[in-house]
Order: sequence, then structure tokens, then C-alpha cells
Amino acid sequence: MINRVVLVGRLTRDPELRVSQSNVAVANFNLAVNRPFTGKDGERGADFINIICFRKIAENVNQYVKKGSLVGIDGRIQTRNYENKEGQRVYVTEVIAESVQFLEPKGSGNNQQDKNAYGHSRMQQQPNQTTGQAKVYEENPFKDNSGPVNVNDDDLPF
Repeated sequence: MINRVVLVGRLTRDPELRVSQSNVAVANFNLAVNRPFTGKDGERGADFINIICFRKIAENVNQYVKKGSLVGIDGRIQTRNYENKEGQRVYVTEVIAESVQFLEPKGSGNNQQDKNAYGHSRMQQQPNQTTGQAKVYEENPFKDNSGPVNVNDDDLPF
């Protein structure tokens, strides 16, 4: 049997970190994942998926991502149920993340565009054609010097 989930989406809220009774770090957050089709009104819908992660992954998620961050999740689906205060059976489906990939540079919203997800600058050396000496160039294909990018709230999945 196979139970495997791979998702790419944006956090709809900051992760919530707590520690279990057995001293295990647990983080949970919601991930907005765009649907691959548009509805009758031409709008693209999104699914909002509950994600849970444990231990070091939970600590890293809490430290390095926030609402709006783009992440990749590899994990499995889990369903559970419980009885609420009104005596009704409630079923919950969530993804248990076994791996979380940070898909945007650390601090991408804080003008630290020259850093990768681990906080290191990415530099590239290219030899000068006339002198033969290496010249260092900053490698940042996403840096846009033309000013801020205007994003309409209706374009965001959260």
C-alpha cells in the first residue's frame, strides 16, 4: 500500500509550535495549494490543507517560515476522529510532513535577496575575457532593481 503526498503551496498563517507531553516539538499550519483548473467564474480555486510536523522539522518550520512563505511538503495523509462537546463525531484529515523544503530565500521579503535559504550568499566566478582574471558576480536571477512588485490581494490563494 502507498500513502504519499507531495504539495507545494503557501502558508496561510504563521506556524504554531508547541511541545507534547513527551517533550516532542509539534508544529501545525495550513497550506494553500492552487487547483489546476478555473471555476465557472474563471477564478482559480485553492485547497487549504492542514499540515503537522514533528521534532527538528517542526522547530525549523517555526524558525524559518511565516505566513505567505512558499514551501514544498513531502509526507503522508492521516485521518483521525474524535467526539466534540456536542457529542458529534468529527473526522479530521491532515498531512503529516516528513520533509519540508523552503522554496524561497530566507528573508526574501526583507530585502535580503542575495541570500539563499541557508543564509549564504551565492556567488559565481567568471573569467574576464581580456585579462583572464576571475571576476565575481552576484548570482541572483530573481533580483529586480526596477522597484516593488504590485500584487493584487485577489491573486493570493490565502
